[in-house]
Amino acid sequence: MGIRKFRPVTPGTRFKAANTFEEITKSTPEKSLLVSKKSSGGRNNTGKMTMRYLGGGHKKKYRVIDFKRNKIDIPAKVASIEYDPNRSGRIALLHYADGEKRYILAPQGLQVGQTIVNGPKAAPEIGNTLPLSQIPLGSLVHNIELQPGRGGKLVRSAGSFAQLLNRDGKYAIVKLASGETRMIVAACMATVGSVSNPDHILERKGKAGANRWRGRRPRNRAVAMNPVDHPMGGGEGRASGGHPRSRKGLKSKGYKTRTPKKYSNRFIIERRKK
Repeated sequence: MGIRKFRPVTPGTRFKAANTFEEITKSTPEKSLLVSKKSSGGRNNTGKMTMRYLGGGHKKKYRVIDFKRNKIDIPAKVASIEYDPNRSGRIALLHYADGEKRYILAPQGLQVGQTIVNGPKAAPEIGNTLPLSQIPLGSLVHNIELQPGRGGKLVRSAGSFAQLLNRDGKYAIVKLASGETRMIVAACMATVGSVSNPDHILERKGKAGANRWRGRRPRNRAVAMNPVDHPMGGGEGRASGGHPRSRKGLKSKGYKTRTPKKYSNRFIIERRKK
């Protein structure tokens, strides 16, 4: 796993830094776990554009990922580590002892041929999924549930991890990658280890066309628009646009948008770093 740089034979390769993909062991996905994925181009059912800056991009098939890890005490063998166009981390194909196949988020260090298990009796080793109540304090975890049985919601992107700090009654105290420390019900499941592909943050696309391949169209500045299009548009010359705000008039750059009485505030011990 690493990053390769290119000889500057074209302007697009001068600053490009791409992944080496050396950890990937299989190039074709498991057909039974593929679902077709429709691209909207940012349009709704009447063809009207409701999301800007979307459209184009390479066609993708969605890989069905097992975020719940609810096959308890059935050992599974890692058959391959694969690329997934829908996420930044890698995915691993598991062959369970009962014959079922499933994709999971591949943790860093997971090897082909390794056996992993889900459930409270599993050993706290990389790739195994256990309740937070059974994981040793200080362990790095990912794919954390917020409600028991609902599947992992937190810490799923490339290279990310959270740390289990403590347990207090029926709650576990977890420090997230953002710096936020919060309480999560200890019965919630989490996978031991950090998510694979930590070098994703070092990749550089090199040219605007690489964003178009991903379905992202050019994003123009608000101050360059007309007043009818944006609150910060218009003015003579290079007008600054007044207070920074969104298209709907909400202030940005420091204006807090989180609901003051949000139900989950009581679970947050320390807010994320500003």
